[in-house]
Amino acid sequence: MPNHAILNNVDHKHLRVITARGAAYGDAVMSALTFPAEFRELQASYPIVFAKSADGTSFDALALFGFQHGENLFLEERDGVARWDAPAIPLSHERLPFLIGRGGEELSIHVDMDHPRVAGGDGAVEGEALFLTYGGTSEYLERIASVLRTLHDGLDAARGFTAALLELELLESFVLDIELDDGSQNRLAGFYTINEERLQALSGERLERLNRAGYLQAIYMATASLSQFRALIDRKNRTLTSSTSGHAGNR
Repeated sequence: MPNHAILNNVDHKHLRVITARGAAYGDAVMSALTFPAEFRELQASYPIVFAKSADGTSFDALALFGFQHGENLFLEERDGVARWDAPAIPLSHERLPFLIGRGGEELSIHVDMDHPRVAGGDGAVEGEALFLTYGGTSEYLERIASVLRTLHDGLDAARGFTAALLELELLESFVLDIELDDGSQNRLAGFYTINEERLQALSGERLERLNRAGYLQAIYMATASLSQFRALIDRKNRTLTSSTSGHAGNR
């Protein structure tokens, strides 16, 4: 269970956050939430799909990193050091272990004290400091505050975007059947994407409304991102090749 605390420079003056990448730090995940303002940057690396929200009443946009739970094909290890092999990471994942809390109209930064990225204690030297010696915020924490604000605003705006997609019946479920190089058959299901035929059939008036709302570019970015499925499959095949080579070397 998460152990959230409101961040402050008294209780957390010695807190540090590990920014290295790796499964041990919570990076072994299949997907992350994203929002329309991020689509242009993320579509160059990840497929962007949609999934029903936890309460089943709306949809969330997701950047996909793998094909099964706990699989992040962008995590690579070279010379014993893990790295995330993409130029951009969705802000919803980059912000960890921080999140925004709300008290009335006031927003505050919370931290999950039990997250594996958190390194605490007077003697902690690993990771980025959050506060300066005399209580000011570090450049790292200022960056995190900016990320959280952008994320908060972006996810708020995303509700209008997905509502517009639903109103125009542009979302459709899809199934992706994949045959990997080792001959195994795999299926990705449970996600939704934009129906391009319905999009092309929209009237000029409806397209103009989408454009005025700032949604049309995001729709095209999400549609273009589906070409990244080929690259994601290639990454999966490379992991199979690497695994086979490793087993052969251990014989």
